Amino acid sequence: MRVVDTSAWIEYLVNLDMKSRIGRELPLRENWLVPTIIQFELEKWARREDADERADNLLGFTTTCFVADLNSELAIHAAELSARHRLSTADAIIYATAQAYGADLVTCDAHFKDLPGVCYIPKSH
Repeated sequence: MRVVDTSAWIEYLVNLDMKSRIGRELPLRENWLVPTIIQFELEKWARREDADERADNLLGFTTTCFVADLNSELAIHAAELSARHRLSTADAIIYATAQAYGADLVTCDAHFKDLPGVCYIPKSH
């Protein structure tokens, strides 16, 4: 399974230079793991960018994948990861979810780049 971080989703959608690089790392739909916090972040981004139609398409796609809800066990593990790796709350939840399901994480966020199980794709400038 593979988690695609919000940063990779957004870069894939808005940055033509990144689209093919990220596209090569996207899993088949049946191998796609979507933490609910990513659904939240995508919706938040779409509302901020006034991209309602894009949000509908994104969220519609995520519901066809395996969606992982946040539970107490994941929350506790995320808190541990947050403290250990100095991750934000959302990033810690995403990383903890990937670990809990034995998935790797595709991201463009540099603070993940040296963590195990991460496929880091640096942003083009």
